Amino acid sequence: QAHLVESGGGLAQPGGSLRLSCAASGFTFSAYTMNWYRQAPGKERELVASITRTGGSTNYADSVKGRFTISRDNAKNTVYLQMNSLKPEDTAVYYCNALASLIQFWGQGTQVTVSS
Repeated sequence: QAHLVESGGGLAQPGGSLRLSCAASGFTFSAYTMNWYRQAPGKERELVASITRTGGSTNYADSVKGRFTISRDNAKNTVYLQMNSLKPEDTAVYYCNALASLIQFWGQGTQVTVSS
């Protein structure tokens, strides 16, 4: 059974940094595009960053471009999201997602709060 477990969320000050991790198990991690989504209270879930199966290509939402970096380690079955220069509007639950054709898996989410 596929599992995605996020970690690394918490409270950060504006301008600070956090690094999220998502550990995968139960499926062939290297065969899946990996994504980070987030959902703020009262808002729809939005795609934040994506990375292809080999890590050769990444994409970011305009709101995080230049501040967030997605990476993956296929040997460790883990995807990361390095978040720098955090803003209060980055406050949300962050979800890890694995996608291959019509198959996708979701993690349970990790809360990120940016506040002074």
